Amino acid sequence: MTQDQIILFSLFGAVFAFLIWGRFRYDLVAFSALLIGVLLGVVPEKDAFSGFGHPATLVVALVLVVSAGLVRSGAVFLITRTLVDSSRSLGGHIALMGGVGGVLSAFMNNVAALALLMPVDVQTARKAGRSPGLSLMPLSFATILGGMATLIGTPPNIIIATIREDALGEPFRMFDFAPVGGVTAIAGLAFVALVGWRFIPKREDAGQAMADITEYVAELTVPEGSKLIGQRFGALEEDAAKADVALLGLMRDGKRRYGRARNSILAAEDTLILEATPDALDEFRAALGLNFSDESREERLKAAGEGLDVVEVVVPETARIAGKTAERVGLAWRQGAVLMGMSRQGKRITKQLRKTEVRPGDILLLLVPKDRGADITEWLGCLPLADRGLAVTADQKVWLAIGLFVGAVIAAALGIIYLPIALGIVVMAYVFTRIVPLSELYTHIEWPVVVLLGSMIPLGAALERVGGTELIAGTLVDLTAGLPAWAILTVLMLVTMTLSDVLNNTATTIVAAPVGIQMAQSLGVSPDPFLMAVAVAASAAFLTPIGHKNNTLILGPGGYQFGDYWRMGLPLEILVVAVSIPSILVFWPL
Repeated sequence: MTQDQIILFSLFGAVFAFLIWGRFRYDLVAFSALLIGVLLGVVPEKDAFSGFGHPATLVVALVLVVSAGLVRSGAVFLITRTLVDSSRSLGGHIALMGGVGGVLSAFMNNVAALALLMPVDVQTARKAGRSPGLSLMPLSFATILGGMATLIGTPPNIIIATIREDALGEPFRMFDFAPVGGVTAIAGLAFVALVGWRFIPKREDAGQAMADITEYVAELTVPEGSKLIGQRFGALEEDAAKADVALLGLMRDGKRRYGRARNSILAAEDTLILEATPDALDEFRAALGLNFSDESREERLKAAGEGLDVVEVVVPETARIAGKTAERVGLAWRQGAVLMGMSRQGKRITKQLRKTEVRPGDILLLLVPKDRGADITEWLGCLPLADRGLAVTADQKVWLAIGLFVGAVIAAALGIIYLPIALGIVVMAYVFTRIVPLSELYTHIEWPVVVLLGSMIPLGAALERVGGTELIAGTLVDLTAGLPAWAILTVLMLVTMTLSDVLNNTATTIVAAPVGIQMAQSLGVSPDPFLMAVAVAASAAFLTPIGHKNNTLILGPGGYQFGDYWRMGLPLEILVVAVSIPSILVFWPL
C-alpha cells in the first residue's frame, strides 16, 4: 500500500471506530476526519468542501423540506385518517401501517415517513390498550424497506445514483431501483406483517414515554358553506373516533346546548366543544374543514404574518391571566393570539373558553403569530411547556402541495428536469405559497446529516483517487475467485450489510459503492448489479438501533433494548439477501 492509502484507510478506520463507540456525534467525527485529511495532504484543499455542493447532499436536504411541506399541508392526514382503526387486529394493523409507511417512504425520506406515522401508531396502540413496542419496530422496518424502491426514498440510493453518474456518465433514474428494491420491499413487508412481529419481546410498560400527553377542552367552529351544515351533531362521532377526539357538546349563539345536543342539526357558526390532544385536535379540524373558535381573529392572524404557531403554557399564581378570562385580559386584541384549548386536571369547563376564568395550574393551548410564542408567554406571565413541534396544518393547500410534489416526481422520472432542480422548485413553491413558512425553511433540514455527507464524500473520492477502492475490490475478488457471480454479489452484500448495521448507512454507501464498481471492472462485467447490491444492503440495517436512524427513533417510545432488534432483524436480513440476489440477476444481468 502507498502512504496515501495507509493514511486514508487509517482515517476511515478511525471514523468507523468513533461511530461505533458513539461518544461523539457522527457529523463531528466525519468533519474532523475531513479536516485531518486536508492537513495530511490526502484530500486536495480545492476539493475539501466539494461534498457540500454534491447533488446527493442537496437532494437529502431538499427532500426533508418537501416532507415537512406534505405534513403541514395535511397530505399525510388525508391518507392515514381513513385507514387507521384501533379495533383492527395487531397483525392487520401492522400490515396496514407497514403498507402505508412503505408507500410513503418510497416518495419521501424514510426518516420523515416514520416521523409522520409514529405518533399515529402510538395513539392507535394506546386506544387499543396494547404496548406500542409491538408495532413500532415493524413500522420502522417497513419504512426502511419502502425507501429501497425509489431514488429519493433513502440517502443510499441518492448516493449510489450520483456515484454511478461520476463513474459511468449517467445516474440511476427515479424508478430504476423499483424492480429490485420494490420486490425486496414487498417480500420484507410480508414477512414483517405475517411473522416478524411475533419475535418482538412483550413488555407491558413500553411506550409510557409518549403516553403522557395533555388533553385539552377546545372549541372549533363550523364555517359558512361547510359540508357539515345540515348534518346531525352525533354524526361526527365516527370522524372524532378516528382522530381520537371526544365530542363534549355543542354551543350556539354563545349558549351551551344540553340534553339532545347529539340530535341537533348543525348550522353555520356553531361551536363544537371537544377534548383532544393538540395533534388530534388539528387532525380533526383539518379533516372536517373546521375553523378555530374565533374565526375573525384567526383570519387576521393569517393575514398579518408568515403563519401561525401553537404553544402550550402553564399558568402560575403570579400570571397576568390568573383569575381573569382571555377576553378580559385582552389576549386577542393586545397580543393577536387565540385561546384554542384549556386543560384543568380533569375538571369540566362549561363556558366559552375565552369567557372562562383561568386558574393557577391550568394549561393553555394558544394559537399565536409565527415566532411570537415566547413574547406572548412572557406577557401572560406563564411558563412554557417543552416544545413538541406543534404546528397548524394548512389543510386548504393539501391538493396544491400534492400536485406540486407529484409533478416534480413525474418530471424527474421522465428525465424532463434534473431531480435536485425539480425538488428545489417544489421547495420554493412551498415557501411562496406559505405551505412551509419562510421562518421554518431551514429548521426542517437535518444539518448533522448534511455535514456527514459533505464530509464523507470528499474522503470517499480521495480513497478512490489513490486506488484504495481498487485495492479493497481486488482483495474481495481474490477471496471469491472461482465462485459464481451470484456468490460474489452475495459476499459484497453481506460485507456491506454488516458495515451498515454498525455504521451510518450513508458512510457505508460512500465506501462500498466504489468498491462494487471496481469489483465489476476486475471481473469484466456490468457494474450496475453490484451497485444495486450495495444499495439494498446499505439500507438493510435491521440488527441494531444504531444502523439506521429510524431504528434509533423508536428505541425510547417502543421501550426496546439494544438486543431486541436482531430477533426480527436477522431473519429479515437473510430474506433480503435471498430475494434481492435473484432479482438483481434478472433485472440487472451481468
